Formats: sequence, C-alpha cells, structure tokens
Amino acid sequence: MKCAECKDKECYKGKDCTNIKEDSKKKYKAEKLKIMKAAAKTEAKYYMKKTRLEELIYFAKEMGYKCLGLAFCIGLQREAEIINSILSKDFRVFSACCKICGIDKSDFGLEKLHKERKIDVTCNPIGQAEIFNKNKTELNIILGLCIGHDILFTQHSKAPVTTLAVKDRVLAHNPLGAIYSRYYRKRFSKEEI
Repeated sequence: MKCAECKDKECYKGKDCTNIKEDSKKKYKAEKLKIMKAAAKTEAKYYMKKTRLEELIYFAKEMGYKCLGLAFCIGLQREAEIINSILSKDFRVFSACCKICGIDKSDFGLEKLHKERKIDVTCNPIGQAEIFNKNKTELNIILGLCIGHDILFTQHSKAPVTTLAVKDRVLAHNPLGAIYSRYYRKRFSKEEI
C-alpha cells in the first residue's frame, strides 16, 4: 500500500483497494466499536468547532471515562498544570512526569544530555504507564513525551492512549510546521538527517 502517493483516494467514496474491508469490519466489536462510535459522534458534533483539548473532554465523557492519566514531559510542566486543572473539573486525573523515579542514565549506559551533571536523570515512560495501570486509569493522555518514550509508554499502558501534543522543541511542539514551511521542507531535500 502506498496511500500517501495515491491521487484519487477512491476509498473516500467507498472503494476497497485492499480486499480487507470485511475482515476490518469484523474487528470493530465491543470496546473498539464503542470507541469508534464516540469518535464519530465527536467528529460529527464538533468538526471545525472545538479544539483538540475540548474534543478530548467530550470524547472521554461520551465513553463514560471517570479516571484519566496525564503522562507529560517535564519541559511541559506549566502546560501539564493547566491541562490537569481543566481535566480535573470533570475527571479524576493522575499525572506522571517523565522523570518519575529519578533513574540515572548511567544505570542503563545511556548517552547523557547534561554531561557536566553528576546525575543525568532519564525519562521513565514504562514507570509512567505502570503508575497509571496501578491506578486503573481508563484513558491515558500523552503531553509532549520524547520520540521513543511515547512508543514505550503506549506499549505498556493497559488503557487506551491518545496524544494531546507531541514533542518538537524547535517548532513549539508543532511538528507539521516543518511541512508547512517551504524553508524547512528544503532541508529534507538537501540534508541527510
């Protein structure tokens, strides 16, 4: 499949280019179907009307979730405080900073960012997920976890995971800015990453 290269997008009109339509449809049962219904209702009701944060709140209410987890990067502490305050009006919220447990990078032989420090603490996405698993969160929210850490967090979370914001320190946490800016796009054609 090379959907990104397809110009026609006949799937938008109902065409099945994959021959997996019926198999896919069979997988939307129970909780997965409930999530699809809540997602469709959120989209139908608020398309182009609400922010991602507002849609998140509506979706979580539609799903009947009472307990949320907020996994955040320490660099987004202030944003996490504000989001936690907003979500706490409607939900019980557990939050876990990426540096939870204070594990030194040298414990795993990890490359250090702050070489001058005696201890350079690593992020602990598995620890974040375990905290939420113990507290039986029903939906976990990623707020700016590093690339790779977001993957580990998602793999270890028992609850479904959604991303409110991704980390991009250069583009103010807006990674699509590199695509929208012709100046940044030029870098991808000229430089090797």
